[in-house]
This record gives sequence, structure tokens and C-alpha cells, in this order.
Amino acid sequence: MITNMDQKQNIKINCIVCPVGCRISVNNTENVLAISGNKCIKGFDFAKAEIEAPIRAYSTTVRTIFSEHPVLPVKTNKDVPKEKIIDIIRELSGIIITNRIGIGEKVVSNIAGTGCDIIASSNILKEQKYVKAV
Repeated sequence: MITNMDQKQNIKINCIVCPVGCRISVNNTENVLAISGNKCIKGFDFAKAEIEAPIRAYSTTVRTIFSEHPVLPVKTNKDVPKEKIIDIIRELSGIIITNRIGIGEKVVSNIAGTGCDIIASSNILKEQKYVKAV
């Protein structure tokens, strides 16, 4: 199934799998993909996945009740469908962290029905501040 090329017959993609950053061409002729410009199989697989079902890792911040750290960095625990990113943003906009959680701890389960969890990506809420006695 080719979803992102229904309207476009020829697109260019920059591969992000490795530092080489190949410029890959994807042509769709009668629903048959022709992929070129990749220097390795990873680039081919990336381009094919990007056309058929693009996925992304997502990182952002969510609000907390803690005045010293009003936001907490969070991320998805796996890649999610690109088309779900807006739904994830909307769902996270209503989240407020009330516990002092740390790296890897779950913030939201099954965000936007993706089967993916949102987890903390920082320990800032767990870190203790030591005040020097005068």
C-alpha cells in the first residue's frame, strides 16, 4: 500500500538513518516503487517506510505543579505513526505532573491509542537542591 505517493509520482527524501545523509529518490509508477540514491540497505528501508507508513520518535515537555521545574522533558518510548503526532500533542497539553518522577517512569499509557507510552526523559524532579548553610 502506497499512501504518501497517491498524489506525487516522484519525491526526494533525505535519509536520517546514519550520518551519510543520502538524498534518495522515490518514483511511483503504477504503484511500483523505484528507490535510488541510497548507499546502503538501511536507506532503502528508510525510504520505503517513509513512503508507506512514516514513523517518528517524539520529545516535548509537559507541565508540572513544581515551581522550581514548571515543565518536565518527556518522550515516546518507541516510534509512533507520524499522523498521530498532532493527537499526541493535544493529549499532552492537558497533562500536569503531580509526582516527582524520573527517567523512564510512565507519564501516559497508550498515548492517542498508539500503543506507545510517554515517559520522563529527565530526573530534574527527583534531584534534590542542597542549600549551603550560612
